[in-house]
Amino acid sequence: MSDNLLDMLVFARVIQAGSLSGAAREMNVSLTVVSRKLSRLEDRLGVRLINRTTRALATTEEGARFYDRCVQILAEIEDAETEASSGSNTAAGLLRVTSTFAFGIRWIAPLLQQFQEQNPDLHVHLDTDDSVTNIIDGGYDLAIRFGALSDSSLIARQIAPNRRVICASPAYLERRGRPSSIDDLLLHDVISFGDPPNSHWTFADGRSINVKGKLSTNNGELAHRWALSGAGLVLKSIWDVEDDIRGGRLDVVLPGASLAAAPIHVVLPHSRLAAAKVRLCVDFLAAGLKSVQLATG
Repeated sequence: MSDNLLDMLVFARVIQAGSLSGAAREMNVSLTVVSRKLSRLEDRLGVRLINRTTRALATTEEGARFYDRCVQILAEIEDAETEASSGSNTAAGLLRVTSTFAFGIRWIAPLLQQFQEQNPDLHVHLDTDDSVTNIIDGGYDLAIRFGALSDSSLIARQIAPNRRVICASPAYLERRGRPSSIDDLLLHDVISFGDPPNSHWTFADGRSINVKGKLSTNNGELAHRWALSGAGLVLKSIWDVEDDIRGGRLDVVLPGASLAAAPIHVVLPHSRLAAAKVRLCVDFLAAGLKSVQLATG
């Protein structure tokens, strides 16, 4: 097994260095050793991982997939060694997080910065994307998601409630009128977003409608900006629009019509549950978001 791990390490270094000779220099071994270990790995797997010419090096499709898994495995080994040497209650190593764009930038990024400052041996990487990312394939330790968990192979912990509201700019409501019932929503321009854009709105009483509009996007922040500019109604998390509502830039439509809950969860693979950096980060995010709720009422 140790030889297998060493072969994987050599392969990963070759990809990162961009050449066999570069990997050999970084690892302080001969080019012959690197070439031999790479060939042994390809022979054992029965596939070509790298296409090599005198001028260039490129991974094959199988090589690209194998590289991603190697990076994950080697990172977990490094994390395990770091935790073993520094204690089970210390956050150290690399923590990879993914979140939706607007919520990630406004709420998660500041909390992760504070968490890193409190744990100087920790490195944090945050990806923001409104698409639902495959956590395992992407090598993430945890993801921030809204609503129910659909993948039973993952673990979810609710870290904050999430009231959702329908809102529009005062200019739009003055031009088109204010809806007085759920049925009235069908007569209005609705901005839908998501991947794919969600035009199916479900209310807490179980009623659902299919709204219509001429603007849609995969980006929730863009939908927010379109609503601010008067383009139509939008269904948004109160976390995203509270400041605009308080500032009069957006008005809540049908405040008495409660929408189906979509609480905020941290989602993680089973393999990451025991990692100290993950456990401590989840607790920190939950406490941080709770303090924000208390501060904003």
